[in-house]
Amino acid sequence: MRTLVIETATAACSVAVMEDDRILDFRHEVVGRGHAERLVPMIAELPDAGRAECILVDCGPGSFTGVRVGLAAARGLAIGWGSQVFGFSSLALIAAGAFDRRLSTDTLAVVLEGGHGEVFVQEFTADPLREAAPFASLRPEAALERLAGQLAVGNGVRRLQALDAGIAAAEALPDARDARLLPAALASLAPRPLYGRAPDAKLPQS
Repeated sequence: MRTLVIETATAACSVAVMEDDRILDFRHEVVGRGHAERLVPMIAELPDAGRAECILVDCGPGSFTGVRVGLAAARGLAIGWGSQVFGFSSLALIAAGAFDRRLSTDTLAVVLEGGHGEVFVQEFTADPLREAAPFASLRPEAALERLAGQLAVGNGVRRLQALDAGIAAAEALPDARDARLLPAALASLAPRPLYGRAPDAKLPQS
């Protein structure tokens, strides 16, 4: 079965087409806040303009705007193509890629940039890949305490390194190609946002 993977939850904009576990083609760019402008053209550059029986989309946590852009595109394409849509977590995707590149590592924590000075944190274990704890949005000080010496991977590690330059850490952004590494349980989420914290905008008080 052919699957289109859409990843827009962070500064990266990443898409891939795969058949079973084989990557046919991909695009990966660091766009900052330019997901709305780049996502559809990137998909159009893929074989058959990305058309697939299944669509996997990053549900977050991450950028509110980026998450919504990816989900809107996935739902729209699914209606036009008659495809199924499933979600995955940006945290699990980074963990899958990190374990694949660090085979001797049995556990790690993914740390992504959050909002209001916080970071998203979640621990994972390998073989098989699974969540070791729920994800949370924490101040860097609390996140550093929670890690307790584990390897930290993600684009939020610099906030922890500012507090402790000696921590084991590696910068990383999600990559759509790593979706092939996700077990079924982590690649079959409902396609709705995983925000991790309340939105910044507030409704006016009546």
